[in-house]
Amino acid sequence: MRIPVSLHIPVRHPENSGSSPIDPYVQLVTPDGVRVPDPLYDRWVEDIDGARLQELYIDMAVIRRIDTEATALQRQGELGLWPPLLGQEAAQIGSVRSLRSSDFVFPSYRENGVAYCRGVAVGELMRTWRGNAGAGWDPYTVNVAPTQVIIGAQALHAAGYAMGITRDGTDDAVISYFGDGATSQGDVSEAMVFAASFNSPVVFFCSNNQWAISEPVTLQAQVPIANRAPGFGIPSIRVDGNDVLAVMAATREALDRARSGNGPTFIEAVTYRMGPHTTADDPTRYRDSAELERWRVKDPLSRLQALLDAMGLFTEEFAAESSRRADAVAAELREACLGMPDPGPADVFAHVYSEPNSWLDRQQEQYSRYLSGFAGEENR
Repeated sequence: MRIPVSLHIPVRHPENSGSSPIDPYVQLVTPDGVRVPDPLYDRWVEDIDGARLQELYIDMAVIRRIDTEATALQRQGELGLWPPLLGQEAAQIGSVRSLRSSDFVFPSYRENGVAYCRGVAVGELMRTWRGNAGAGWDPYTVNVAPTQVIIGAQALHAAGYAMGITRDGTDDAVISYFGDGATSQGDVSEAMVFAASFNSPVVFFCSNNQWAISEPVTLQAQVPIANRAPGFGIPSIRVDGNDVLAVMAATREALDRARSGNGPTFIEAVTYRMGPHTTADDPTRYRDSAELERWRVKDPLSRLQALLDAMGLFTEEFAAESSRRADAVAAELREACLGMPDPGPADVFAHVYSEPNSWLDRQQEQYSRYLSGFAGEENR
């Protein structure tokens, strides 16, 4: 009988609202940008030199710029909705840059930075949020499933896909992203039951951003979320989600377990949602500015900038190049969004079935006849 071992690391850090300790988590870079050694996790990031750290910084700068541009587009009426990722850049970049191209990703609606780094074009990222398509990209060209808005449903999809990998006999892995709120959904629990029972190569990556819309994590979870996984027979890792290096180390370890036939791992990345839940939300109604400021000093980009600066690598030239690349992607996003043609009414029938069938054809013909009755109405 395999008895999973919790992989919590005994490092303690000051609590957000006081001096008492919080539950331990893996941390390799402090909020001040100081690299701290870790005997268990250093080996997973031994190859990350200064140049790679610069690449990680640029990745985070780019997806933050994607986020701010998309938020602006929504405020200008060009997107119906947008789920900001501000503050969660390290969790997304540290994990996605640990994957192989053949691994499969099952994201929630907030992992737009993950999708971009997997090769999804910025215009395709906007399609769903502009209301032009149910999914903006072909999942099999980038190995990223479509955006999932049903809370926690993607965890089940990931568990099933991972079971298929086992049957195929490859050493690929699957990662499923969800937030702290999703851990209270039955789908996530069912997914962990199946993954543990069949020893499936899946990583459950929980971005604990402290808020499930307006519900604080302290209300929905009386113990650290990572502590739930061992009850399903799944080892867990709790990591500083604003430390891109620690996130990468934790994800690499979890992926190695999956590829080695040792089954699933649960990662709780402790981070913070600096913006609203979506652009339809007003977080000032349920959280105070003091809490926001306590987390602002833990900003993932500022942290890595401080580390690079201490290494003599955050030069004026590098800062300018980072901004240039981020602005270029933002300009590409805006152009693609504004130039996106509106779908026609009959497009609702596209992508319903993988193969055409007469039943759907008849419905489309009936719908076309119905629409023809409104010919010329737009000119009245």
